[in-house]
Amino acid sequence: MRKYRIDFGDCGIQSVSVVDVSYSLHGVARKLIRSEESMKPGSNKHILIYMVAGVLAFAAMAARAADPLPSWREGPAKQAIVAFVAKVTKEHSPDFVSIPERIATFDNDGTLWAEQPMYFQLLFALDRVKALAPQHPEWKDQEPFASLLKGDMKGVLEGGEKAIAEIVMATHAGMTTAEFEQTVKDWLATAKHPKTGRPYTEMVYKPMLELLAYLRENHFKTFIVSGGGIEFMRPWTEKVYGIPPEQVVGSSIKTKYELRDGKPVLVRLPEINFIDDKAGKPVGINSHIGRRPIAAFGNSDGDQQMLEWTQAGGGARLMMLVHHDDAEREWAYGAESKIGTFSDALMAEAKQQ
Repeated sequence: MRKYRIDFGDCGIQSVSVVDVSYSLHGVARKLIRSEESMKPGSNKHILIYMVAGVLAFAAMAARAADPLPSWREGPAKQAIVAFVAKVTKEHSPDFVSIPERIATFDNDGTLWAEQPMYFQLLFALDRVKALAPQHPEWKDQEPFASLLKGDMKGVLEGGEKAIAEIVMATHAGMTTAEFEQTVKDWLATAKHPKTGRPYTEMVYKPMLELLAYLRENHFKTFIVSGGGIEFMRPWTEKVYGIPPEQVVGSSIKTKYELRDGKPVLVRLPEINFIDDKAGKPVGINSHIGRRPIAAFGNSDGDQQMLEWTQAGGGARLMMLVHHDDAEREWAYGAESKIGTFSDALMAEAKQQ
């Protein structure tokens, strides 16, 4: 079963904004509906706007039906997706897959949203260190916190995985799950990407949003399977991707049940529970989903085992890798990058298959 590489050249429009040109008709319809709500029922304006909104919405649906992936250029990647969906959804065909078995898994960092100049969850953790510093005067002389508070990111990263783990534990544990969820929401509401100045939840790939929608229209259930923190992603994935929290699989720390002021809470502990990356991804899929995917999408060496696990199943399968090769519209990186490494070996395997 062939793995396809998605170069960003395959995508005609590679904007990182959720609100974009291809959604303009839908956006106009929504704006008109909001305007209509402020008018008195029964007025001529009310009726006219309602009719215009309906016409525009119908036009948007018709355009989508004609080309479900409008931001994708015609080529092998787009053709493979459309052909795969057609054959697994056609009843009585040898490749037909029943609706409960239509499982598609997506990596998040570098596949659904950007991951440069560093993973967004790490940027969240760095901001949390600065916010919590007044409560921890010892951090001024303690690494990796001392370097971080001085703005020396090179010094922080020199500490490697151990330093990053210390930062994550200091900023992600010691609170209830509800408190952590609110902290993530508050950060996302104000934090901006250092290069684009956009909210992080707008740093998503439009072609991939189209792909998610196309699969769901064909009765696929879409899951995120990411090395990122499961409770970091769950507060926002439904709003941004249409993927509810119960369909998010990710890394986690341990939690403990407690009674606080007579109320039950789950407290986040400074201990790793599960790392959902590389060989951990098939394990996470089996534990959380309980079905093997028939389609899987990733962008790095960390996704290889998820694609291999998908490929090993019987019947029609689709495995795709996003290759970041567009330095003008976002970032170009691969084998040399420490973030989202796409090794030469993985590239060779993708080309061969």
